[in-house]
Amino acid sequence: MWADLPVAGEFDAGMVYEESESYHFWAGSKAHGNSFKSGGESYGIDINQGYIALQYGLADKWALDLNIGATTAGYRYFSEGHIESTTGVSDSSFGIRYQLLNEADANSAWSPTLTLRAGGVLPGTYHEDFAFAPGTHSAAVEPNLLLRKQFGWPGFGAYADALYRWNFGTGDQYITVIGLLQKIKGWELAAGYRHLQTLNGGDIKFDSGDPASLIYPRDVREINDSIEAGFSYTTSKRHIRYGFHSRTVLDGSNSDAKFWVGGSVDFPFGGSR
Repeated sequence: MWADLPVAGEFDAGMVYEESESYHFWAGSKAHGNSFKSGGESYGIDINQGYIALQYGLADKWALDLNIGATTAGYRYFSEGHIESTTGVSDSSFGIRYQLLNEADANSAWSPTLTLRAGGVLPGTYHEDFAFAPGTHSAAVEPNLLLRKQFGWPGFGAYADALYRWNFGTGDQYITVIGLLQKIKGWELAAGYRHLQTLNGGDIKFDSGDPASLIYPRDVREINDSIEAGFSYTTSKRHIRYGFHSRTVLDGSNSDAKFWVGGSVDFPFGGSR
């Protein structure tokens, strides 16, 4: 939704909470289970995180954004049943966006909404050597191109996102996303496919058959494919947006099979519509 910008002078303050769990992972391209049973329950690799998402309409076609929050990750499988975890400030992102095209104002019916983002990432405070850490813990620069286009019947359309991340502490990454959306009055539903690829780095390995012998490199070469879906509702008067989203990793290399669920709320204020 970053393809759309707040109007000049408008603030958008959002709160997001997400959690994930995974019960198998890939070391290289080989799949392994990582479920640990205790007290009648199964424990995998778990992540909980929350962050504040801020946007500001700087001028016509320009906007600033900032995401900052906290995260925690933990597991039992690789530590013989003992709880191992790391907690701290998550990797923070910031950027400036320029809207190249807006389909609502374009002369051509084929013109999409197209936005360019120049962003950066600052590393968090969680333990950078923790296996399956909730981020790269690396400073980064990331150009990003975002697209939305409605076509066909009213409210139906597509979205796409392409990002390249120059990481200074780990291997570079790129992320691509493509999906479909449907608007129905104040509702918007979306579903798509996401690919993440780290261009270089090492493989996850084991010294022996013991899960505690896991070797998780600092510069792990993570690759995964996932599907995502979500919906949001925007109120007609104050334009408050409530959202729910999920994502599940289907296949990968040096990655765990996370299933994410999350919720969000956004409050716009200021500016003139």
